[in-house]
Amino acid sequence: MIEETTNMKRFVALVSVIALVLALAGCVSEEIEEDKLVIYTYDSFVSEWGIGPKIVPLFEERYNCKVELKAVGDAGDVLNRAIIEKNNPKADILVGIDNNSLSKALKNDILVSYVPETIDVVPEQFILDPTHHVIPFDYGYIAFVYDSEVIIPPKTFDELLDPKYEKAIILEDPRTSSPGTAFLLWTITIYGENYLDFWEKLKPNILTITSGWDQAYGMFTSGEAPIVLSYATSPAYHVEYEDITRYKAFIPEEGGYLQIEGAGIVKNCPHKELAEKFMDWMLTEEFQREIPLTQWMFPVNPNVELPASFDYAVKPDKILYLDSKEIAENLDRWIKSWAELMIE
Repeated sequence: MIEETTNMKRFVALVSVIALVLALAGCVSEEIEEDKLVIYTYDSFVSEWGIGPKIVPLFEERYNCKVELKAVGDAGDVLNRAIIEKNNPKADILVGIDNNSLSKALKNDILVSYVPETIDVVPEQFILDPTHHVIPFDYGYIAFVYDSEVIIPPKTFDELLDPKYEKAIILEDPRTSSPGTAFLLWTITIYGENYLDFWEKLKPNILTITSGWDQAYGMFTSGEAPIVLSYATSPAYHVEYEDITRYKAFIPEEGGYLQIEGAGIVKNCPHKELAEKFMDWMLTEEFQREIPLTQWMFPVNPNVELPASFDYAVKPDKILYLDSKEIAENLDRWIKSWAELMIE
């Protein structure tokens, strides 16, 4: 009887120890989960040649945490996903909100205002959001990239309508793609409320309209069409990694459209303190020097030296952009009218 009682006590003690170990393991698991920063971004950001794989290990080591990059499509998809999850946010940071989608982000109240400790390094002209809901980290100019071995490029927007460019142009959808939105707004800066007349005339020269930049540029480099809507810095990529100069960029004489790209902290996000550290770090030279050869954009930190291949990145003589307030008041209407005309 005494022996049975002793064995029972040992059994109870063993069960207690196991329960304690499991409880501690649960605490460790929860602690690890709490230190995991979740970032929603676009596909190219997380690709093997994108900036994500370069900067994530640096941040994880510096702050002893884990970072999960989630690619959710093009930049427009990033914002749409966050809006859907507004009442139950899964992400801490959104990367890819630009001056053209800023109004949509602010209108849907999905971000919190935050002023990074490093914000003073950014020149005033690149502060896309004075309320600091979106912090800029790079910028560039929308442009057409063309195969110089196939065509001679047009010089103006009106020349894009020439029948000799029939089915020669690949574009991106402004409903889902940031360069697509930028191009739509670019046409509006030039043609005003007559922009649909331009699009109607452009139709015969469009091979296809893709949902995002990745697909569009892949079709271009595969030779499916000799012109694609992209960025003025795209030719620098081919020079840097392929030693190819056949792909060149042109910006019509009317002027080039400026795109400023930013990031923001999600309202009611799970890991706000860690998100703030990431936002601070995005403007440092350690992060910014990775931008040219991964993002193929210009860093907003002017102290970063550009690689020699950026000599092939064209810059417009005239810079165009629309005021964010005007975009906020009209973008939904503009896109709806565009879709009614262009999407069958």
